[in-house]
Amino acid sequence: MLVHPWIPNSSPQVKTIMMKKLGIKSINELYNDIPEGIMLKEDLKVGLGRTLSEVEVKRYMDSILSKNKTFKNPPPFIGGGVWPHHVPSLVKEIVSRSEFYTASPHQPEISQGLLQALFEYQSLIADLTGMDVVNASMYDWSTALAEALLMSVRITKRRKVLVPYTMNPQHLQVVRTYLEPKDILIERVPYDPAMGVMDLESLKTMVDDEVAAVYIENPSYLGFIEYQAKAIGEVVKEKKALYVVGIDPISLGVLKAPGSYGADIVVGEGQPLGLGLNFGGPLLGIFAVKGDLKIIRQTPGRIVGMTTTIDGKRRGFTLILQTREQHIRREKATSNICTNQALCAIAAAAYLSLLGFKGLRKLCETIMYKTQYAIKRLNEIEGVKAPVFKSSHFKEFTVDFNGTKLSYKSIHKKLLSLGIHGGKYLGDDFPEFKETALYCVTEVHTKNDIDLLAESLKRIIVKEG
Repeated sequence: MLVHPWIPNSSPQVKTIMMKKLGIKSINELYNDIPEGIMLKEDLKVGLGRTLSEVEVKRYMDSILSKNKTFKNPPPFIGGGVWPHHVPSLVKEIVSRSEFYTASPHQPEISQGLLQALFEYQSLIADLTGMDVVNASMYDWSTALAEALLMSVRITKRRKVLVPYTMNPQHLQVVRTYLEPKDILIERVPYDPAMGVMDLESLKTMVDDEVAAVYIENPSYLGFIEYQAKAIGEVVKEKKALYVVGIDPISLGVLKAPGSYGADIVVGEGQPLGLGLNFGGPLLGIFAVKGDLKIIRQTPGRIVGMTTTIDGKRRGFTLILQTREQHIRREKATSNICTNQALCAIAAAAYLSLLGFKGLRKLCETIMYKTQYAIKRLNEIEGVKAPVFKSSHFKEFTVDFNGTKLSYKSIHKKLLSLGIHGGKYLGDDFPEFKETALYCVTEVHTKNDIDLLAESLKRIIVKEG
């Protein structure tokens, strides 16, 4: 009989046998490395105090889940790193196949089918970004960026990196976690207050012989397009630093590929390519580099290559580079990234293959039209300014509510009560953007959805203000 319904080895008899085998006199000896002050002194109070049948567990969980609120009509207007996009049913069907769903991506002897699928993913991302070599793959955008900056330090032997002031604040936190313990200096480049883009004159004064890499986002976290990308690259190259570009891959249906304006390393978030919101994960880190062997050899993760049999009659796929692998490189491994997002990469490959170049461009045009329509409608509301910057925007844009008499958090709460999930409040991460929110519009938002948002905001501001 169980003493505790949720802990199988909770009976005194079982504990006695375990302690005898281990040669200890108290179970607490197993936890000597845990400080006394945080040890739990009483029995763990979990569950309902008794064992439950499967039916009871299901009903209990359903009662908890019924409290959740979903936002499907309209879809959420929040982005900020994970965005609402349509995932075709065929993509879900492909990645649900047991050959992909259960095959291990860790060993070099994995199946030819999985290797080929990852090779196709690499090829598609290489075409999309204009880069030469793509790995398969990283956790997400933030870890891909952190690895790219670490890699830049290893290559250049320099100890400083420059990043945009307006970059994704969560990504900046991850970068700091990776770089600061290694005494790598991170400096933020100011932005042009009118356009939002990186201030080019400030960048020129900040780039010196100690800078290993300069990073930009295009489109930026705040949605504006970095139209100076080529000019920034020229400044970076002049000082022989590496140029790292962060991208939303779906935007490359209309924006120039980073490889065309001098990027050395491209990172990004593959979530828009056939991955749902999934409560914030799993995500897909894109990592691509130009065809320079000294850069390729420092690339974290693994790269799948295509070869032939000795007689040249049959094609085959293999892991051709695993510089991160501790079991191969040991202490010389380039990274401790210890997995990849293989299934997510296959979803991205399926999505891009189904959409094609023309489909991707049409999708991007649709998103840009809807973005501009949303900006127009929100600007019609008295006291509201959208966007804050004069630059062109893709998918996301800032909305300033300072002209109203309400705090944005109170406005957002009212929207939620109406079944509308508004944009992300920016004041917590950027103090100068107080009462400003980041809104997102994609292909899943209809004209009626945008009109509903605009009319709801107008009623809230008029009624409450």
